[in-house]
Amino acid sequence: MFKKIMMFLYVMNIAFVGNAFAAGQEREDGLPGMPYRTPVDKEFRVCADPENLPYSNQKGEGFENKIAEVLAKDLGKELGYEFWLDRQGYLRNTINAQRCDVIIGMGSDVDTLRTSKPYYRSGYVFVYRKSSNYNIKDWNSEDLRKGIIGIVGESPPTIPLRDYDLMANARPYRLQRDLNLPPGHMIDDLVAGKIDVAIIWGPIGGYYAKAAKEPLVIVPLPEFKSERNSFDTQKGKSEFNVSLAVRKKDKDRMEMIQGALDRNQSKIMKILDDYGIPHVPVVMGDKAGK
Repeated sequence: MFKKIMMFLYVMNIAFVGNAFAAGQEREDGLPGMPYRTPVDKEFRVCADPENLPYSNQKGEGFENKIAEVLAKDLGKELGYEFWLDRQGYLRNTINAQRCDVIIGMGSDVDTLRTSKPYYRSGYVFVYRKSSNYNIKDWNSEDLRKGIIGIVGESPPTIPLRDYDLMANARPYRLQRDLNLPPGHMIDDLVAGKIDVAIIWGPIGGYYAKAAKEPLVIVPLPEFKSERNSFDTQKGKSEFNVSLAVRKKDKDRMEMIQGALDRNQSKIMKILDDYGIPHVPVVMGDKAGK
């Protein structure tokens, strides 16, 4: 989850603990003593987290695993992985050290990598128990004031949460998740009644809500317009384009992969739907923080 939230915070220039895209990540080096890999033309080698559903795991069960399978098959290449926990140093020790060549999901305007045209767009969501009889549609919904709101600290929705005077209801969750807890533990807490509303990145919320034992309601956050200043509006942005990424210098590789993305867009959308990943139409040219 770290990279998936970090990629949006980076492009908005929000300082964040353990920022995987902070200064120095452009260097093509990894941990000392670990040899470089020479990219092989017949291989479609993906950088991925070994235990970060719904995105990826070592068993190939994530939606990004499935997208990688579609692309590798289209290109006639052998699918391989470099697994690395999605935490500080992720880019330095994977794609920038040439141990893998492709990242399946990345913010479309991250400038340290070469990104594809956006192939989907998602956003943050409200999630609540159907049995609560809440009727949350937007930030003005009175039901938001009735219970405890789970939210990842310093994530973009904290800005509207503050603007709408809802901080007193908030229970913060760590950005860089505790590896002793499952990626969907905020949804687990929601089902268990420890919180009443979860404000969470859509792919995580959608996937774990679909698998939950109790019926849950998912409502997309509206795009936020701050009443205080335009900078808050930028930082409180709700929706983001998502692209595939390669190293900055790999122009030919990206052109090849872009063709596969274009040819398989309908298959990719079906994968997202099968996993419960909420998505909205891509907004071409949209920039985080603009």
